[in-house]
Amino acid sequence: MCGRYTLTSDRETLAATFGLEQSSAWIPRYNIAPSQMVPTLTGNYGSLVTTNLHWGLVPPWAKDRKIGSRLINARAETVAEKPSFRAAFQKRRCLIPADGYYEWVKRGNVKQPYYISQESRRLFAFAGLWETWSDNQEPLYSSCSIITCTASQELAKVHDRMPVVIESSDYHQWLDKQSNTKELIELLKPTRNGTFRAFPVSTFVNSPAREGPICITPLHQ
Repeated sequence: MCGRYTLTSDRETLAATFGLEQSSAWIPRYNIAPSQMVPTLTGNYGSLVTTNLHWGLVPPWAKDRKIGSRLINARAETVAEKPSFRAAFQKRRCLIPADGYYEWVKRGNVKQPYYISQESRRLFAFAGLWETWSDNQEPLYSSCSIITCTASQELAKVHDRMPVVIESSDYHQWLDKQSNTKELIELLKPTRNGTFRAFPVSTFVNSPAREGPICITPLHQ
């Protein structure tokens, strides 16, 4: 599960990290939640384009957009077959830039939020899918989903699932329309142990309306 994440870098850092000539306007965010607009990277690696999409994928066949709230994540184990994601997995894959994400651990009656990031809090990219939807009455609605897999051993103590992180060396293969299903499935694996760290943060982050560095400040500093 990945239901909240961060992208605190500015657009210049985003462009430099992913080799973009230009990127969409972006205000650093510490508490990105489903249904909100998020930047995604599409196209061929080396000529990537940034597009802001709604987080929560709405398949073209959906009767309305409400289904998007249930499709913020796609499971790596079923993404190639599940009707909601199958077409996007074959034809519309993207990278979703981030520098961390949140999970919650239940302790008694309290859910303790944890922030998970790389040691240097450097940018990375989730494996994403995107789609467009229209009911012929509203403007075209573009949306995306984050693929998840079984958590790495070091993160399993926080949650049994984690978002798939595509290594920079695999960006081309993930985005290449010629990649076959077997090659793509091979990329949907947990990150190597030692790549990420998890630490508890304030329950301030529990409300998606709240923003700012306090969201990722470690408890008990």
